[in-house]
Amino acid sequence: MNLVQLANKTRRQPALVDGAFLYPVSRYESAYALATAAIGSGASVRSLIEIEGGFRLDYESVWSGNSDWKLLPAIDFPGQPHRTLVSGTGLTHMASVQRRDAMHSAAASGSETDSMRMYRWGVEGGKRSDGQPGTAPEWFYKGDGSVVKAHGESLSVPAFGEDGGEEPEIAGVYVIAADGTPVRVGFTQGNEFSDHKLERRNYLYLAHSKLRSCSLGPELVLGKTFDDVSGRVSVMRAGEELWSSPIHSGEANMCHSLDNMEHHHFKYDQHRRPGDVHVHFFGADAFSFGSGVELRDGDVMEVAFEGFGRPLRNPISVETPAHTLTQVRVLA
Repeated sequence: MNLVQLANKTRRQPALVDGAFLYPVSRYESAYALATAAIGSGASVRSLIEIEGGFRLDYESVWSGNSDWKLLPAIDFPGQPHRTLVSGTGLTHMASVQRRDAMHSAAASGSETDSMRMYRWGVEGGKRSDGQPGTAPEWFYKGDGSVVKAHGESLSVPAFGEDGGEEPEIAGVYVIAADGTPVRVGFTQGNEFSDHKLERRNYLYLAHSKLRSCSLGPELVLGKTFDDVSGRVSVMRAGEELWSSPIHSGEANMCHSLDNMEHHHFKYDQHRRPGDVHVHFFGADAFSFGSGVELRDGDVMEVAFEGFGRPLRNPISVETPAHTLTQVRVLA
């Protein structure tokens, strides 16, 4: 079952995806409200869905931006973006590690880089065994819900940034139940987007390079497994395809198992605060920067994983004003 989130000038609500049509769901204003109702009642999401009789929307019109309704990110915490934590796990796919390794190999003076070492640890022990956790994966923080953009919205390279590049990934969507139990609501495709030039300067800049906007959706997929996922990532410039590549994700293509990645994210008490939303990216195995492509203002990035609904498209926006110093006021 796939859901989207919609909004027009007067209201917002989730909608059920059924082929070429979207059927708005009555009673709930968001996917979050629907998920928390299901968690609290013990009912399935599907059993709580009520469709407004006879009301349906043409999906193509909404997806292409030719409707009064617009798509929202696949998940959010309405009105309280600080209640959403956006994070991710890297060094999970061999192709991604090789590109990261190439960026950092010069600093390693011929020895094994930290990136390759961490990936090897994942290969050797990245799966839970006999009730014990496996090796912890890399973990990074992207921001709160304010950094999450929808299909069609721009992903920005800030004035202080050096670059912006797509990272096509699958993200897990979670809501923390009242008793502190993490509940996986579903998965969605995403563009994790980061500053690869900054990261290339020194791998210790990785944390800074991830503090950028990202996008999710358009569809939230419920009840799907995460075993072997394939798709394609593309970059368009002036309406023409500039670059594209196959992409793969899922446990069959990763050195860490899903349950091990989830354990190491939610083992922290602060990540189990009741009511919070978590969006966690699971890594990528292809991105244009690794092929020597530098994105420009106006380029359009497209992420399309099979079985995850319509493609996610976002233009890139490069801020042009000169970067100004941030001033801190001192309290007298």
